[in-house]
Amino acid sequence: MTHRTDPPARLVGPSTVRGAACERLFAGLQRALPQHPLSRVVHWLTRLRAGPLARLAIRAFVHACQVEVSDAAEPDLRRYDSFNAFFTRPLRPGARPLDPRPDALLCPVDGRVSQVGRLDAGRLLQAKRQAYPVAELLGGDMALAAGIAEGSFVTLYLSPRDYHRVHMPIDGTLAGTIHIPGRLFSVNAATAAQVPRLYARNERILCLFDTAVGRLAVVLVGAIFVGSIETVWHGELTPPRGHALRNLSPPRPAPKLARGAELGRFNMGSTVILLLPPGAVAWHQGLVAGSRVRVGEGLGRLGASA
Repeated sequence: MTHRTDPPARLVGPSTVRGAACERLFAGLQRALPQHPLSRVVHWLTRLRAGPLARLAIRAFVHACQVEVSDAAEPDLRRYDSFNAFFTRPLRPGARPLDPRPDALLCPVDGRVSQVGRLDAGRLLQAKRQAYPVAELLGGDMALAAGIAEGSFVTLYLSPRDYHRVHMPIDGTLAGTIHIPGRLFSVNAATAAQVPRLYARNERILCLFDTAVGRLAVVLVGAIFVGSIETVWHGELTPPRGHALRNLSPPRPAPKLARGAELGRFNMGSTVILLLPPGAVAWHQGLVAGSRVRVGEGLGRLGASA
C-alpha cells in the first residue's frame, strides 16, 4: 500500500518564524477558553433540527471544507435534518474495501498519520522533540502500560472534512471501556507542536480489546468542539457527567467485533491512537507522519516484530 504524504518541509525563514508565533498564540488562546462549555454549546447546536438553516449550514460546510459526499450512503444533502446527522453520516456499501490479507492491521479511520512507530521506554512521540508517557495516556494504569511499554503505536488525526466513524483494525472482544476526563485542546498539528502531553491531557475514551496478537488499546481523543464521543456498545459517553475517571462495565456477553466493524464515532473531528504490544505489528515502510489513510487500508503486518 502506497500512502500519500505531505511535501517536504521548507527551510526556516521569516514566514516560518511568524507561523510558529501564530501557533503559540493559538495554543495560548485555547488555554484561556472555557473549553467544555463551548463544546456543550456546539453539541446542542449541531443537533438542532433546524430545517433550511441546518441544510444551509451543511452546504456551507461542504463547500468550505471540500467534503467528499459521493461515498456517503445518502449523498443528497437535503435529506439530513441536522448538522450532526450529516457529520456522522455512514458510507455506502463498498466505499471502503478492506485489505483482503488476513495478517493486515486495518486503518480504523479516514485521516492523516500524525506519528507512527515504536514506544521508546514507554513513551510515545507526539511531535518533533515532544514525547509523553503511555501510562498517562492510559489514565495511570501502570499494569496496562507495562504490557505496551515496548510496543507499537500510530496516531491518526481526523480533520473536519473526514468521515468520522471509527472501525475495528482487527477482530477483537471488548475487555473494557474507560472514560478519562481532561481538557479539550484542539488536536491539529499546530496545537500538538505547542501543547506538551496533549493527548494525555485531553478527555478521551479508552477501548480495550482482547485479540489474537494480545491486548489492543484504541484511544478516542476528544477535542474542542467535539460535541460527543460514542461507542456502539455504550452509546454516547461524553460530554462528561463528572470529573472522575469512569471504568465502565462491559455488556454481557462481551461484544465481539470483526475487523472493519464500526466501533464508535466522533460528533465533530478528533484523533484515534492505536496501541499494540511488542511484536504485534510491523508497520508498512511507506507509513510515515503526514501519510493520508482511509478506513480498511492495511497499516502493517500482524504478528511480525516491528
